[in-house]
Amino acid sequence: MLKSKRRPEVPKTVLARLRKACLALPETREEQAWVGTRWCVRQETFAHVLMIADGWPPVYARAAGTDGPVCVLTFQSLGPRVDPETFSQAPYFRPRWRPDIVGRVLDSDADWADIAKLLTASYCLLAPKKLSEAVRSGQAADRETRSQRKKRQ
Repeated sequence: MLKSKRRPEVPKTVLARLRKACLALPETREEQAWVGTRWCVRQETFAHVLMIADGWPPVYARAAGTDGPVCVLTFQSLGPRVDPETFSQAPYFRPRWRPDIVGRVLDSDADWADIAKLLTASYCLLAPKKLSEAVRSGQAADRETRSQRKKRQ
């Protein structure tokens, strides 16, 4: 019998930050993926986090250009069509299994506010129209409230 190799797990701090951003979105659920953790709206996966280690999983290792160990996040994005230059350079990478998927290495330089925005955009691309409009209108209201606060100061 082959002894299975223990794979590294996504750091708990990374999972906590991603959970906070993803589970704040309506009708989102978290589940274990074939490797790592994913967040879904209805039947659509809008975020997937996992560890690459010793070149496994190979499809992710090839896409990210590393054998690891490294934590990576994939999400839906129009970015490659809108800004192909940015989304083809580190810390981003372009998996080849779907044209609008982007990967990002989650290293110590990760800007968690930007990552939350990318996750929200990914959600809005895949969520039913009613849910994505609710999220977008909520963001607009939040921006307006912040703007009014700044004017008062």
